[in-house]
Amino acid sequence: MAQDDPVVSAQWLHEHLGMPDVKVLDASWYMPVENRDPWEEYQVAHIPGALFFDIDGIVDRSTDLPHMLPLEEAFAAAISELDIKNQDKVIVYDGKGFFSAPRVWWYFAIVSEMIFKNPRMFRVFGHKNVWVLDGGLPQWQASGFDLERVSSDDAILKSKAANKAVERVYSGEQVAHNVTAKTYQQIDARAKGRFDGVAPEPREGVRSGHIPGSICVPFPEMFDGAGRLLSAAELQQKFQQAGISLDQPIVVTCGSGVTACILALGLYRIGKHDVSVYDGSWTEWEAQSDSDYPKVTAPA
Repeated sequence: MAQDDPVVSAQWLHEHLGMPDVKVLDASWYMPVENRDPWEEYQVAHIPGALFFDIDGIVDRSTDLPHMLPLEEAFAAAISELDIKNQDKVIVYDGKGFFSAPRVWWYFAIVSEMIFKNPRMFRVFGHKNVWVLDGGLPQWQASGFDLERVSSDDAILKSKAANKAVERVYSGEQVAHNVTAKTYQQIDARAKGRFDGVAPEPREGVRSGHIPGSICVPFPEMFDGAGRLLSAAELQQKFQQAGISLDQPIVVTCGSGVTACILALGLYRIGKHDVSVYDGSWTEWEAQSDSDYPKVTAPA
């Protein structure tokens, strides 16, 4: 395990599973059109000892936008209910391999300077010992390691208590969102068709297209043929070929702030640790009607 590498292997986790300072989180989440319930799937099978991190529950409760970053005190309350302490090593995975887990990794680990709205800035909320399981649950299973197929009452209670803790913090809270303009390179993690406005968005009522000046780097390009994160050299070449300068500020975006974190994960592996994530992403941007939110819907 390297402190400056954002992933750990299935073999490493298998060798350290069960140690008191190693905490595993199942952060699975799926697009609405997939008709999959990550909470139900967690209860059917998960990595032994893992707790469920609800991306749609541990959120900003003051907005209707999906899975927005919660207030610091709400996040801290949820993590406390999950029995995670500052000295613990947190390993996050998801059911697809690399999809939603980097979002939770970002919650914990990335310096996040919100550029299109400026409510809060965090680094881990004080927690730096967090990694994504390379290849996620599929890689764990491909490695021949066992799954836990019975969810303990304690694990279920902890996951539910984390959501309730967030609800308590947000009771009566309102968060103001201030839109600002800054000179960042904008990288969009969505598929090229959605980016160009020629393929539909998965959310009903959201048009496809992109924020002017954005560069499209679809998130699957971060993986090798086995679904593992590319090496640092391969990732660096990928971003440079896309015309992205690693010496300049970067903000990553996507449909709703989930797969953008996969780009942030890849950039972290090559030493770019100050990447910003546009938390509302295209779902928020597209919904705005005034001229401060220009949109490109024709092929770039």
